[in-house]
Amino acid sequence: MKYIRMFCLLAILSLAVGTVSQGQGAAPAAKPATPAPQAQASPQPVQPAPTFASMADRQVSASEKQLVEAAEAMPEDKYNFTPESLNIPGSDYKGVRTFALEVKHIATANYVFWTALTGDPLPAGIKSSNGPDELKTKAEIVKYLKDSYALGHKAAATLNPENALEVVAFRMGKAPRLYLATNPVAHANDHYGQMVEYLRMNGIVPPASRGN
Repeated sequence: MKYIRMFCLLAILSLAVGTVSQGQGAAPAAKPATPAPQAQASPQPVQPAPTFASMADRQVSASEKQLVEAAEAMPEDKYNFTPESLNIPGSDYKGVRTFALEVKHIATANYVFWTALTGDPLPAGIKSSNGPDELKTKAEIVKYLKDSYALGHKAAATLNPENALEVVAFRMGKAPRLYLATNPVAHANDHYGQMVEYLRMNGIVPPASRGN
């Protein structure tokens, strides 16, 4: 009996110690911190997918900006300037276009190509690649150039995947619509280089070359 009572006492003590140990055990794990709410990113504007029309229009716009700004930068009293008047030794500028004729020539070529796409008639008075003879003042010539680029935007808008490679007739033969829409830009770039030289020869920095 003595041993049985001792065994029971030890069992009761062991149970009590276990209960106390469980109560004094490690603190329960801390709850995970709630993540800070993420800042909502501003939705990015959806850019429209490029098209034949939009890409051609971008080229027309870039050409328009350079050419119109250059035409406006030359003073009116220099519109009939040519390098021939400088009498540069060893040069041969005889018969080259004046600044005014460069601008009129670019605009006339624009009309020739782009009217084939829009169906518009050529402006009245065009008798040569240099445009109407009656356009004399700077204001008249710059307007002629600006109007040609307005037609260019209209021509670019006619392009789509179905007709871009369609061959159509124009005053100089036949060509795909895509060529007729974009070739005036390449042509204008060529003559823009000559306009830049004319501006520089008169001490004028072309607008496209000026620092911001």
